[in-house]
Parts: sequence; C-alpha cells; structure tokens
Amino acid sequence: MPEPHVDLAWRGALTDAEMVELIASHGGEPVAGWWDRIRPHSLGWVTARSAGQLVGFVNVAWDGGDHAFLLDTKTRGDRQHEGIGTLVVRAAARRAKEAGCEWLHADFRPELRPFYLDACGFRETVAGLVHLPSLAQRPIGLPRRDQRAVPWGT
Repeated sequence: MPEPHVDLAWRGALTDAEMVELIASHGGEPVAGWWDRIRPHSLGWVTARSAGQLVGFVNVAWDGGDHAFLLDTKTRGDRQHEGIGTLVVRAAARRAKEAGCEWLHADFRPELRPFYLDACGFRETVAGLVHLPSLAQRPIGLPRRDQRAVPWGT
C-alpha cells in the first residue's frame, strides 16, 4: 500500500474541537474539554493532516524517564485503512526515542492486534491491568480468602 499523502507534525497545533470531531468521525464518544485537560501531561503528540483537516492523531504520555505510552491512536473514520495510523505511531516512536525513552508501551483491544503487532512492530509482553472501578468490590493488594499474604522480598 502506498503511503498516504498527509502532513505529520510533532506537537502541532490542535484544538479540542478538532479532537471532538475526529473521535466522532469514527463513532467514538468525544468528551468536550478532554484534549485541553490531557495536553499538559503529554511528552508530545503527532497529528496527521490532509488539506488542513485532522485525519490522524496519537498522544505520547511518559514517566519522565525510560517509558513512553501511546494513548488514543485515532484515524478519521473515512480515512481508515490507508496507513495513516501506522504513520502517526511510527512518528511517535521516533520522537519518544529522541526524547531518551527506551520503551514504548501500547495497550489495545484484541481486534487491533494486527495493527499494533504487524503494522507498527510492537511485540507482545506480559503485563498487568487493574480496572479501577472494580476496586470497590475487592481492594487491590488484599488477598482472597484462599491466599495468604506474602511479604515483599520472600
């Protein structure tokens, strides 16, 4: 597939209204004000534009050291499957490396495996995840009745 004709920018100008429109374009549920709240916590982001219109996006959060995290990879609904998502992810990886990060993390739904693993070059890893709203049911760190607590270092 030939590369799409888009203009990529690192930390390019981006309004909250553009993010709302991009998310809505593929059936997402945008939240007004989201981008304005998130932006200050980012290492950076990549925008893809075609004729001035936002057609792709990815946010890169980080821990200030070795780890960067891809968040909210988006491609405009009518421009999906053109390679735009792959371009923004590759650009984000390059910029995270330039910032001194050693690792780039991405969480994704099972149907996005081919995109992240095949098209973008990620590899599977063992990881853990806590669904925070579920903590009200069983607080983190407390063993179930059939487990005993084991102190750190043993």
